[in-house]
Amino acid sequence: MPKNSKVVKRELDDEVIESVKDLLSNEDSADDAFKKSELIVDVQEEKDTDAEEGSEVEDKRPSWNSKLQYILAQVGFSVGLGNIWRFPYLCQKNGGGAYILPYLALLMVIGIPLFFLELAVGQRIRRGSIGVWNYISPKLGGVGFASCVVCFFVALYYNVIISWSLLYFSNSFQYPLPWEECPLAKNASHTFVEPECEKSSATTYYWYRETLNISSSISESGGLNWKMTICLMVAWVIVCLAMMKGIQTSGKVMYFSSVYPYVVLICFLIRGLLLNGSIYGIRHMFSPKLEIILEPQIWREAATQVFFALGLGFGGVIAFSSYNKRDNNCQFDAVLVSLINFFTSILATLVVFAVLGFKANVMNEKCIAQNSKMIATFMKMGNISEAFIPQYINFSAVTAEDYRIIYEIIKHVKQEEFSGLHLDPCNIEDELNKAVQGTGLAFITFTEAMTHFPASPFWSVMFFLMLINLGLGSMFGTVEGIITPAVETLKVKKEIATIICCLLAFCIGLVFVQHSGNYFVTMFDDYSATLPLLIVVILENIAVSFIYGIDKFMEDLTDMMGFAPNRYFYYMWKYISPLMLLSLLLATGVNMVLHSPGYDAWVKDKASEEFLRYPTWALAVCISLMVLALLPLPVVFIIRHCNLIGDSSGNLASVTYKRGRALKEPVYLEGDDASLIHGKIPSEMSSPNFGKNIYRKQSGSPTLDTAPNGRYGIGYLMADMPDMPESDL
Repeated sequence: MPKNSKVVKRELDDEVIESVKDLLSNEDSADDAFKKSELIVDVQEEKDTDAEEGSEVEDKRPSWNSKLQYILAQVGFSVGLGNIWRFPYLCQKNGGGAYILPYLALLMVIGIPLFFLELAVGQRIRRGSIGVWNYISPKLGGVGFASCVVCFFVALYYNVIISWSLLYFSNSFQYPLPWEECPLAKNASHTFVEPECEKSSATTYYWYRETLNISSSISESGGLNWKMTICLMVAWVIVCLAMMKGIQTSGKVMYFSSVYPYVVLICFLIRGLLLNGSIYGIRHMFSPKLEIILEPQIWREAATQVFFALGLGFGGVIAFSSYNKRDNNCQFDAVLVSLINFFTSILATLVVFAVLGFKANVMNEKCIAQNSKMIATFMKMGNISEAFIPQYINFSAVTAEDYRIIYEIIKHVKQEEFSGLHLDPCNIEDELNKAVQGTGLAFITFTEAMTHFPASPFWSVMFFLMLINLGLGSMFGTVEGIITPAVETLKVKKEIATIICCLLAFCIGLVFVQHSGNYFVTMFDDYSATLPLLIVVILENIAVSFIYGIDKFMEDLTDMMGFAPNRYFYYMWKYISPLMLLSLLLATGVNMVLHSPGYDAWVKDKASEEFLRYPTWALAVCISLMVLALLPLPVVFIIRHCNLIGDSSGNLASVTYKRGRALKEPVYLEGDDASLIHGKIPSEMSSPNFGKNIYRKQSGSPTLDTAPNGRYGIGYLMADMPDMPESDL
């Protein structure tokens, strides 16, 4: 009985696996160029099904369940606490609407192009930051390691901010709110208001004394704050559980953590606009002081904010995009996420200024009431004649306009004696010009404003839950920037890497929940990220534009997306962005030299902050943070340049030949599937094709232009094999 035709066909098509050395030894001995050549095989990572054979080569790398999930993840990572308390502060400090103009300009020049660059390399190479920069330029492989170190430093203190929010959130289910009134102290004879609280305010006292229980200097540890220690542990448990299964779990969490903040911001905006005095804050925001635009300081701060708002250099952007399909339109994603980030900052600024306007109006009304009583007392004592005061003014209910008129009259009449009256002008603009940033804005100013809201516990719960979600969204991206490269480099399970990372971070993070912990948060925020990340992003731009080659990179993107990227990005990557980044690096370095390194310490007796210089050991820690973050750059460069450790990346131990194809063995697929040489799937390639491309780098050939990493990107010459038909394979 004749054999089944399919069986015969299967026998004829049996695989033959030989090592590369055996294959080369069978070639003609005179072909020295072929012997010295490096066989580079195009490996298709997407699922490739051979209809005739029924064989499949699966890409085991996980991918996003939907495009929406991916966009929400990128938005959640880029939109963080800085949009809520850093951007409004800079807007308030630098002339209101005048700050938005340089910010938007620098977003177009630095932000979107570099964000697109990181999205593109992550999506193309499908690796974390370490794998990406190892393949683009092995000598600059330290860029990926530096990104991981910086991510780890930032994650250490960023989760502390989430733990603060958790504490406030848990205490918001009370009425009245615990930070609404100053606590009472008792002694043997009577009860009195806590002096430290009376000198400052109820919200300030609750922040420094009840939440942080802060020490008077960074040198006074004071031991662990047990409440904050528990909150920090809870924060790391949340991050660990959400990240343990990778994007399959963290992606689902993003549906809530990325969307909820916008719901809260819109609710706060509507409520804020209905508050008395909110219009003063909005008007202050949109009253630009255009002369400030000419100052270099505003451009430096705008560039820094653009840089950190999008999370450039952290590796989280690359890690998230590495789980995308290769034909995804990452150019559209870069523009979309960047603009969402910008409009989120504008929305948050509107909310903050509306609430600040309301708070300023409340404080101004208190000021008017107190000073009106003083004026009435002076009139009774005869220090001020009643004849000078307009008759229509009622001192039991003095308006802001009436008080301004009274103040100007008294100032004009009592020219020499006026200073002795100690009257306050009670100008609402003065209140709005009191710039508050960071934790002071969220945990002092905003909480104080919410105590005046009707149903204040409800708004407090909403606000701090929003801060927790914003923080977690950024934490997911930051931790992903650590875990993804670690898993790929160390070949460990995602679950194990996540648990070890979170446990180690919690143990080190105990430094931040001492009584002096807030000072260490300030130190890490100032020195562990700013300068190292700038250098990392500059090297990323240089590696792609000048070492790998901007023309080759543009060809890679054209092949990947199916259309050529906008030429605008070519000029940004090659000329404008590097110059702007170097200028920003220089300005940042000069600013660090001119400003004495120090921190604002809380002085209990004065109930106010006082600037203190770092002691010698703290200065050593500051320098060590920057050195540790940048150390991988020279170390990896020296190792690769001097070839101290053999690099087997790109080695093909064996090749499978099947029906004219060259395939890597599946066992080796995991180690070398990240280069920039992946071609289109057979259905997308121009005819004729043999399913996959084989590239050959011939030594001594001046006509072949190779990539710096010794590999051929898309657009490189295919090996010319006219005498080697498919059947000969």
